[in-house]
Amino acid sequence: MIYELSLVAKTELSDEQIEKLNTLVRDVVGQHDGEVFIQDDWGKMNLAQPTENGTSTGHFMYFLFKANNANNKELARRFGINEGVLRHMIIKVGEEKDIGNLVKNYKTPFSKKYNGSVTDTDEEEGGVEADKRFARRRSCFFTVNQIKADWKDPKTYAWLVNEFGKISPARVSNISRKHQRFATTAVKRARQMALISHLSNRIADKL
Repeated sequence: MIYELSLVAKTELSDEQIEKLNTLVRDVVGQHDGEVFIQDDWGKMNLAQPTENGTSTGHFMYFLFKANNANNKELARRFGINEGVLRHMIIKVGEEKDIGNLVKNYKTPFSKKYNGSVTDTDEEEGGVEADKRFARRRSCFFTVNQIKADWKDPKTYAWLVNEFGKISPARVSNISRKHQRFATTAVKRARQMALISHLSNRIADKL
């Protein structure tokens, strides 16, 4: 199976300690019949929502890899005992046959190497702007533009979250029920990684 891993470490960790975390992921994946296809350092960012103990910044890292099921349990165990890790998330994103498209289509505004958004082309060609998101239209925005809400890409879901952190219902946003579910899942995952606040529509940004 193909998985993506997002990791938030403490900003006070040294470059050497960050590299040890990268090595930890590669080693564990390698020990479980796996391979890392993308290793992407998003760098230090202001969290959209501070942690319970008041931490407001974090060092974000992302990995796309294949491995067996036991791999994820071992990674979770290692992160659980590592004081340098603030939070992590592992998501199944496909099967081995999908790896080509997953690597090709990977992009996020938070990355230096893979910077971008699936909405960029649409915006350049006069696509939907945030202040026009609830204008009357008969078709679902996601369906028309053939894109899907992605937790790594706030441009695909931030416009659905109001100033109080509430997700606009489909009857207001005029997106299909299917894409409403996708968007809701994306927002919940982004909240888990502190990329968007659960109390407002604030997005994490670079330090």
